[in-house]
Amino acid sequence: MSPVRENKVRLLLEVFGVALKLGLTSFGGPIAHLGYFHEEYVRKRKWLDERSYVDLVALCQFLPGPASSQVGMGIGMMRAGVLGGLAAFLGFTLPSVIVLMIFALLLKRGNVYDAGWVHGLKIVAVVVVAQAIIGMERTLTPDIKRKALALGALVATLLIPTTFTQIGIILISALIGFLFFKHTDIQVDLSIPVPISRKLALGCLTFFFGLLILLPILREVSTTHLLAFFDSFYRSGALVFGGGHVVLPLLEKEFVPQGWISKESFLAGYGAAQAVPGPLFTFAAYLGAVMNGWKGAILATIAIFLPAFLLIIGTMPFWDRLRRNPKLKGAMLAVNGAVVGILIAAFYTPIWTSGIQSPKDFALGSILFSLLVILKLPPWVIVAAGVAGGMMMSLF
Repeated sequence: MSPVRENKVRLLLEVFGVALKLGLTSFGGPIAHLGYFHEEYVRKRKWLDERSYVDLVALCQFLPGPASSQVGMGIGMMRAGVLGGLAAFLGFTLPSVIVLMIFALLLKRGNVYDAGWVHGLKIVAVVVVAQAIIGMERTLTPDIKRKALALGALVATLLIPTTFTQIGIILISALIGFLFFKHTDIQVDLSIPVPISRKLALGCLTFFFGLLILLPILREVSTTHLLAFFDSFYRSGALVFGGGHVVLPLLEKEFVPQGWISKESFLAGYGAAQAVPGPLFTFAAYLGAVMNGWKGAILATIAIFLPAFLLIIGTMPFWDRLRRNPKLKGAMLAVNGAVVGILIAAFYTPIWTSGIQSPKDFALGSILFSLLVILKLPPWVIVAAGVAGGMMMSLF
């Protein structure tokens, strides 16, 4: 092996090893993940400086998809090229994918969806999404315009409960923001070191939009189940703005009404996903495993993360130009406001209506919410307490 190739392999293994460590230990959701990344990549290993890290985070928050995963991919690319981004993704994602896949297969084999501890997981989902809504409302809807967009999205999602409604809300909100929102607080003095050619970037962007347009068309003219399966996960991953929790309503509308997965199974898995480290998007592995076994878990994971991978490659070389466009920034601000409304609608149904069915459920939910928000206990503790509480309630 030549010295250059040997050094490349060493870099890839290094990126994978560090990302795997983070994938095994990064509890607490996207904001916590960014803190772990900063400590590991910036302060400890000095793979990039503060300015580059801040700029990369800004880019990933600007894009649809799982922001923390995209930051990890971006750092991997800056360290070892495109394959480095893939190595970073695999290391950070594999632990939670494997755990949730095993959980899904055991749950499916045991057929225990009516068990008390499973109901406890549904109450955990209520608590976690409530906390996410509170945090997102503060940051994503700070003014009357974005509050109005959130309210409109909430009403439309509840009155017209289809997947296309949510996609339409996102597109209309982006247009409103592009035309009417003015965002002039744009810093342009930072830049990301990008080891990616513009030709490759444009190819990835073309592939991203090509799949987004063609997959639904092919789905309509084909009877292949796996094509529809891949399209649903890909579209969900491509249209998520505002954090991993927003993928919940998109996935629910894709799979529950069609009978591909029961509402009880969906929410039990979402609750369990709070107990594992790594990105919340790995909830897709659980859904895929329930519907199509371990092959479904792998295909679902690839489909939901593929848009994020294509977008981070496609936009890094153009970020300096993109961030100078106030109209584009306004479109993203408007979309972020609308997704708060979409998430509140999902909080009502199916999360609240399935999880809180009695005064006992509400009491347990109140206790768990206090532990999470007031005492700030880690999510895995809340999951354990929810499981224990659900088991105890089933005895009475």
